[in-house]
Amino acid sequence: MFNVTTKSIQWGNETLTLETGKIARQADGSVIATLGETSVMANVTFAREPKPGQDFFPLTVHYQEKYYAAGKVPGGFFKREARPSEKETLTSRLIDRPIRPLFVPGFKNEVLVMATVLSHDLVNEPDIVAMIAVSAALTISGVPFMGPIGAARVGFSGGEYVLNPDVDDMQKLRENPDQRLDLVIAGTKDAVMMVESEAYELSEAEMLGAVKFGHDAMQPVIDMIIDFAESCAKEPFDFHAPDYSALYAAVKAAGETQMRAAFALRDKQERVSAIAAARDAVKAALSEEQLADANLGSAFKKLEASILRGAIISGGPRIDGRDTKTVRPIVSEVGILPRTHGSALFTRGETQGLVVTTLGTGDDEQIIDALHGNSRSNFLLHYNFPPYSVGEVGRVMGPGRREIGHGKLAWRALQAVLPAATDFPYTIRVVSEITESNGSSSMASVCGGSLSMMDAGVPLKAAVAGVAMGLILEDDGKWAVLTDILGDEDHLGDMDFKVAGTENGITSLQMDIKIAGITPAIMEQALAQAKDGRLHILGEMAKALTAGRQEFSAHAPRIETMQVPTDKIREVIGSGGKVIREIVEVSGAKVDINDDGIIKIASANADSIKKAYDMIWSIVAEPEEGKVYTGKVVKLVDFGAFVNFFGKRDGLVHVSQISGKRLNHPNELLKEGQEVKVKLLGFDDRGKVRLGMKMVDQQTGEEISPEKAKEDAGEA
Repeated sequence: MFNVTTKSIQWGNETLTLETGKIARQADGSVIATLGETSVMANVTFAREPKPGQDFFPLTVHYQEKYYAAGKVPGGFFKREARPSEKETLTSRLIDRPIRPLFVPGFKNEVLVMATVLSHDLVNEPDIVAMIAVSAALTISGVPFMGPIGAARVGFSGGEYVLNPDVDDMQKLRENPDQRLDLVIAGTKDAVMMVESEAYELSEAEMLGAVKFGHDAMQPVIDMIIDFAESCAKEPFDFHAPDYSALYAAVKAAGETQMRAAFALRDKQERVSAIAAARDAVKAALSEEQLADANLGSAFKKLEASILRGAIISGGPRIDGRDTKTVRPIVSEVGILPRTHGSALFTRGETQGLVVTTLGTGDDEQIIDALHGNSRSNFLLHYNFPPYSVGEVGRVMGPGRREIGHGKLAWRALQAVLPAATDFPYTIRVVSEITESNGSSSMASVCGGSLSMMDAGVPLKAAVAGVAMGLILEDDGKWAVLTDILGDEDHLGDMDFKVAGTENGITSLQMDIKIAGITPAIMEQALAQAKDGRLHILGEMAKALTAGRQEFSAHAPRIETMQVPTDKIREVIGSGGKVIREIVEVSGAKVDINDDGIIKIASANADSIKKAYDMIWSIVAEPEEGKVYTGKVVKLVDFGAFVNFFGKRDGLVHVSQISGKRLNHPNELLKEGQEVKVKLLGFDDRGKVRLGMKMVDQQTGEEISPEKAKEDAGEA
């Protein structure tokens, strides 16, 4: 009934297996990839005809994690998987980016790729397995795909590169200084297509070494997929790239002169308007048949690319007048919003980010429900890209894949320099509002995020800056690397290569290629050029702020931490939370206590923090024998007085210890509610507190001799 094909190899420390022919047989390509006990099913389907008039390639990639894969029930009220999580969105992008450039140019049939996590062993991350499964499914589906690709995760520990480090190693990246890298790489047999990384100040040489290590490590996977496809691939789909050379010649003849003049304008909005006018002029000169051609958009893009790229390759200036290595003018400002905890406005050319930092408490940490279990994050970075930032009218909706992806890139760049939670017990939320955009708003978010956190008083280990690099690679082998690319250079170029880091090294690298990969020589130059650009930007940022402010905003919470014995936690919380609620109500501070006995007390008011601290201390601290305390009489009995002397602790002053003279009853000298000075004499066999008054001067609180006590009693 089933015609199953299976291939396996030993890859690193695990066995990698590909299987097809048993499940989802109606998909054009269906593969289950398994690494260890982590399994991902990839299914590929594609339309046999493009939609009429469609001028783009409609590729959709969905990665989804099923909680049953890890033996879990989803959280929330409905108890089922709902909208994609941040991890699913980021992994969908991770799969999309290396495969999109490898579809045959001109192919515009709709393609759907779905990757579903079926089993997760909590050791091997499913994202790498998903990329491999998708590559294999595309390769056997018959779709015009110029793959396969391989993928790998690379760690860097103890000066050595590690292939596919396990989930625990990557989860503890921030906590373990020996773990310095989490890099995901994808590529073909000959070239790298995509890199995504989180690093801890790696040098350019170390980062380039990681990329080379990862590309070498994925070669057995690529060979395996080829061998696998030879056994089970479907017949290639009969597709021939459309020949629109005649249409392109007509577009070029009608619009090249006006288009060149448009690209000569240095102001973005003027240039956009002029390009639109040039397109309208070309359309007016074309026939109805040419206007109806679905390749018209491709013809326009080819003309625009030839103008922009040709000028750069020939050694001419870029469209804004710069050479290939110059960064646009930068203005950095901090503290521009009066009520926020920290703010910065970072402007680089026509790209601008208003970045705001808010400091919160432990209650503000994000709880993340994932396959490997629940975790908490005390650093959040959110990126917003409104339509007005590019002078457009558009719908304002929730964050899309782009916003989530750009925000995570900036998060990765900044997390390496954050202080340890034990040293800075705040939740940090950074929000980047992109107010203008013409190239690399994510890197503007990195620069602005670094400045705004320093403005908020976050003691960063170092300032972080980011820069986006581009590439022009021609068919004749000529190429040029561009520093700080514009939006047009990104749109019409061959590479988006973003590098962020400190003066000491790289903290994040993201690379996307729009052609069939790049060589190590190109990447080496891009990294070197990016370092020069990054150092220049850091110098410009330093004109505004060089380190975290020593004082917080008056509106930011202050947090005091204290450690209490774990056996005292119950006493601080009280029955049903009664005690801790009372502390919060009386002091006005927020109080958070964890299972290790670490208590965080937060308030913008220092007096509130002190009041809460003293209340907690009175509960957990132990009174010291021989020390004098000020207390209050709470009860009188025939044999003495009970005095509340230490928080909620009461002790007995025996009638013989009240005064130097003999008393028949404590009420001869004392009354309930009276304030007295007492000395802790010790504890009886049952742990009860024994107090004394007669050896303490009730005015000064100083100890006195027995003779002086008798003398005072006689005077009384």
